[in-house]
Amino acid sequence: MALTAHDIQRTAKLARLGLTETETESTLEKLNAVLELIDHMQTVETEGVAPMSHPLDLTQTLRADAVTESNQREKLQAIAPAATDGLYLVPRVVE
Repeated sequence: MALTAHDIQRTAKLARLGLTETETESTLEKLNAVLELIDHMQTVETEGVAPMSHPLDLTQTLRADAVTESNQREKLQAIAPAATDGLYLVPRVVE
């Protein structure tokens, strides 16, 4: 599936982009190259290949989930303009 200059101009208009003729042609070439690559990748035989989330078999190193700071809620809420029952009170934004 190849795009045309009309497709690029229409998409640019919808995205509120002002593309010159040169930019339109450049974008057209780049997008058609991407679509060609996708078409080429669709022809690759993947029957029996297990899907992977990452090309490398890595494991994520996680740190221990431990509390490292003390609870300072009272101290921080004491300087707040308005706080009740552990919650910060803010002006209504949406009605």
